[in-house]
Amino acid sequence: MSKKPVTIRIPEDLHAQLQERAEAEGTSVTALITEAARNAVRDPRLEGAADVFRQYVADNADAFDAAFPEDAPARLDASEAPGRAA
Repeated sequence: MSKKPVTIRIPEDLHAQLQERAEAEGTSVTALITEAARNAVRDPRLEGAADVFRQYVADNADAFDAAFPEDAPARLDASEAPGRAA
């Protein structure tokens, strides 16, 4: 992927905060800003999509298992793992 340089001007105190955070996370200021930019343009329709999918699977687990009994996953005790417990 080709990269395009972008120059922005930010207050010194914000830059200092970015440097502190980058050091604490073992990354760079550029990486922090790049991630913030990605988040700014993320499709809002995807927010919460994983939670919606998990809830759909949980609500319909028995129907899936009945329709495809050979593919049904082994059930775990609720204390062993989150998700579809026995």
